[in-house]
Amino acid sequence: MLQFLVRAWLALVLMASIISLAAEPRQPRGSLVIIGGALRADNAAVWERMVQLAGGKGARIAVFASASANPERAGRFLVERFNHYGAKAFFVPVAVRLSNTDYTIAAEDPALAAAVRSAGGAYFAGGDQGRITRALRRPDGSNTRVLDALWEMYRRGGMIAGSSAGAAIMSSTMFGYPKPVLATLKLGLGDEDEIAPGLGFIGEDVFVDQHLLVRGRFARMLPAMLKKGYKIGLGIDENTAMVVGPDRDVEVIGYRGALLVDLTEARTNDGVFNVTNARLSYLDNGDRFNLVSRVFTPALDKADGKVDPGKPYYREPLFSADILGNSTVVDLMAKLIDSDQPEAIGLSLDSPNGVQPDLGFEFKLTRTNDSVGYMSSLSEAYSVYNVRLDIRPIVVQRPLYQYK
Repeated sequence: MLQFLVRAWLALVLMASIISLAAEPRQPRGSLVIIGGALRADNAAVWERMVQLAGGKGARIAVFASASANPERAGRFLVERFNHYGAKAFFVPVAVRLSNTDYTIAAEDPALAAAVRSAGGAYFAGGDQGRITRALRRPDGSNTRVLDALWEMYRRGGMIAGSSAGAAIMSSTMFGYPKPVLATLKLGLGDEDEIAPGLGFIGEDVFVDQHLLVRGRFARMLPAMLKKGYKIGLGIDENTAMVVGPDRDVEVIGYRGALLVDLTEARTNDGVFNVTNARLSYLDNGDRFNLVSRVFTPALDKADGKVDPGKPYYREPLFSADILGNSTVVDLMAKLIDSDQPEAIGLSLDSPNGVQPDLGFEFKLTRTNDSVGYMSSLSEAYSVYNVRLDIRPIVVQRPLYQYK
């Protein structure tokens, strides 16, 4: 009798474990390669890393040109590029704009889903991210067979990569069709057209944006993150990638870098957009950041180049009249970390014909006890971690008079 009860108890425990595992999705064992857009054909560091993570030479990589206005042409180019770097890529004909194809039927094709499931990786081209989610999700929001196959491949250990629109879909919330950056700060974000569900490969806790430094988009991440409750955001620049491993370690590779936005201790007040005590970090090529431990690791060429606050290089007030300009925020952060100044100020103003032309914003970057910088031994490139950011609205006097 006792043996029977023990066996019954063990059976119940085993059944409960099976039910628990079925109810909770397995932590993916694969990797993500999140590219900020404009990936050049000769950026070998990024292309080769994608092939390596998909299984190395001969890896089968499923190419999705779903976001493209011309999926045939984009898909053909991408298959050729991957094969040039040693893969055996194939085009997945699931795209809203693909000629002579019903994407709703293709996305449910068992044979196509099986090909994706057995691949070593997948790549999403740039374009309109809304076309990706439209092609891979059913009208009721559930997954198509091909999207389920992508998740199975990723959980098994495969690689999922994407550039521009293909980067936007990596978080569970993505930008849809938002207003320009400054107008977004002034008017806020609407729910329907401007913010949309992504595919969420990176998890529910990290927000992703792309074309970040070239287009000054770091500022639009803030209202989106506050609106949706994100504490951590990653923005990646053009021709650059963030590689996210199964241990949630983020490595930056490529031409420029990535901005980490941390709103863990940030506060905001009602009214026109404002934020206090946000944190910005710039991760340059080769830098790492772990999303679990929150630990930064500079690239090898910067490991011995920690900036000494007692020996500042810059000794003049730090100011920019266009904080949303190409890479301006990173340039200010680099100067601030190697300066005798405690803060740097950047402004964002609009055209006299713009939306609410008398409304602008002041961005204040401040060094804190947690702020640290590293300079490369090979170049003048900086990595800058944990700079405080405060944003407040300001009144712009119109008209602007000539100085006498």
